[in-house]
Amino acid sequence: NLYFLFFSFESWAAVFLLLGSVVDPCSSQTYALNDKAGLGRVFDGIGGLSGGGATSRLLVNYAEPYRSQILDYLFKPNFGASLHILKVEIGGDSQTTDGTEPSHMHYESDENYFRGYEWWLMKEAKRRNPNVTLIGLPWAFPGWVGHGKNWPYDFPDITAAYVVNWILGAKQYHDLDIQYVGIWNERNFDSKYIKLLRYTLDKNGLEGVRIIASDNLWEPITLYLLLDPELGRAVDVIGAHYPGTTTVKEAVKTQKKLWSSEDYSTFNDEVGGGCWARILNQNYVNGNMTATISWNLVASYYEDLPFGRDGLMTAEEPWSGNYVVESPIWITAHTTQFTQPGWTYLQTVGHLAQGGSYVALTDGTGNLTVVIETMTHDHSVCIRPPLPPFNVTSQNATFQLQGSFASIKELQVWRSQFNFKTKKPSFFEKLTPLKLVDGSFTLNLAEDEVYTLTTITTGQKGSYPDPPPSARFPKVYKDNFDIRNPPFSEAPDFADQTGVFEYYINLTDPGPHVFTLRQVLTERPVTWAADADQTISVIGDYQWHDLTVTCDVFMESVKTGGVFIAARVDKGGQSIRSANGVFFWVFADGTYKVTNDLAGQTVLAEGQSGTRAYGWHTLSLTVKGQYALGQLNGYPLWKNAVVLTPKNGWAAIGTRSFELAQFDNFAVVAG
Repeated sequence: NLYFLFFSFESWAAVFLLLGSVVDPCSSQTYALNDKAGLGRVFDGIGGLSGGGATSRLLVNYAEPYRSQILDYLFKPNFGASLHILKVEIGGDSQTTDGTEPSHMHYESDENYFRGYEWWLMKEAKRRNPNVTLIGLPWAFPGWVGHGKNWPYDFPDITAAYVVNWILGAKQYHDLDIQYVGIWNERNFDSKYIKLLRYTLDKNGLEGVRIIASDNLWEPITLYLLLDPELGRAVDVIGAHYPGTTTVKEAVKTQKKLWSSEDYSTFNDEVGGGCWARILNQNYVNGNMTATISWNLVASYYEDLPFGRDGLMTAEEPWSGNYVVESPIWITAHTTQFTQPGWTYLQTVGHLAQGGSYVALTDGTGNLTVVIETMTHDHSVCIRPPLPPFNVTSQNATFQLQGSFASIKELQVWRSQFNFKTKKPSFFEKLTPLKLVDGSFTLNLAEDEVYTLTTITTGQKGSYPDPPPSARFPKVYKDNFDIRNPPFSEAPDFADQTGVFEYYINLTDPGPHVFTLRQVLTERPVTWAADADQTISVIGDYQWHDLTVTCDVFMESVKTGGVFIAARVDKGGQSIRSANGVFFWVFADGTYKVTNDLAGQTVLAEGQSGTRAYGWHTLSLTVKGQYALGQLNGYPLWKNAVVLTPKNGWAAIGTRSFELAQFDNFAVVAG
């Protein structure tokens, strides 16, 4: 590196201008980027996870052009995040973090491959990027799969057929090729089931669908793979969740692909962006992981549900059209816009002397992409696992291109600076191309920066005009569900927390209730999280305090039927079982009850209502201050029930148990 001592003044001046800071050529640590000794592992891509709790629930309800703009920021090549991978939940009718996603088979004799929104999302991703990798993974299963037990492996042939049907349906009805499928998210695996799944895939002509296991921890799956050759032949990828950028030696010994098949799960502010920047590099540097998938893809669910704003970007207001392109989008672009699955990591990757990391990848035809990050500890903490202490300081770094890269004369430069001190970050900024001398370049790296240096010239920081401003959920909201050909199976803005509420055509009713919303589950699913014993779908503004909720209801269970409307519902997601609020119930036995909790334990009022199954009734609930009153079919049924807590929450509808019931003419007027 003696040439640095004689580098011309003019050349150094150009570097100063490029980097915006003074470089001391005598103090640089040198890092070789070389392919002479061979290459590292094949890169499989960067992705996002839709589901694992209905995380894309509100996205489908955005009006155009905003919905397409959001999708472009996620999937359009050379525009935004330009994701390589889309992983989706295979809906299982059960609560899986922030809501339920409907199954393609509610019952054993039932098949419908148009429920939910994951089919639509996969098609939209594929339309933007035909090469996007598609992955499916179950979190839960319909109750019939477990035959009444909360365990899908007792009947492995049924479970395997259920999953394979989803893959076949994706192709038959949507022309989607699922490339990878998982076992059961973050739950114990069963070797017999994995082998049977491989057999069932092959028997159905799906030899090209690869299996990921176990979407949990590195161990014990790695030990089983080493000890069981048949299992080893069945599994193609070891997928670990939140690995903290490290792996275990047994996983490396398997010679399988190693993926961080769920990671990030962090609030998408600048610290979240720093978390993402650090792990995208260090998952490979420390752990040999060739793919990293973010939970979640886009924060498109009510923010007051668990893990609010944990997506790569935020799109939680379809009623206003507002969305926010957060920092993780541009941090993703540093890798995804300048690499593709099938590129290969160089063996010469690693840590910087003063903290941070660098990776380099090539397409094998002379192109090179180098990604450097210098994220400090406190500015790159992920929600999990705990992050051990480490130090990062400003430093000079010289990179020497060797082997087939030695002749590269120019690199494109993209930079992100978090600027935590000034609170004026700049993300994915294109700088002047860097001229190399004898295959070498030097950077002055400050703390909390990300650089991409690449031969690829197609990078772009895509943009659209600002979306509409943020706005609260409308204070007056109505839905009569009278959509003849709904584009999705769920009504806009309703977020199912237990049970599944779908559009329904009531062919037996020639009157005003032909088109309704129906709760369709009649048995508890094989659960992943703590479902409630009651079904419930929430909607609206979590800050609602004084409001009136009105809805027509129809019970279809004669003996045990019961339905409710509710206000000030204060919990959702995995905490839905302990939700409080004001719940106005009517039952098929002719009684009513008002409770302060979903479980129905704290009774505020009760009595006779005259309600019966197979008849429509209009319920109205008004909560104002600390008092609540209710009406049935326009007449007061009770009043002045005292409600001390909660002070605010969503509106909701639901049923007494897993039972059929219909809802129509839903309305809310908030004070």
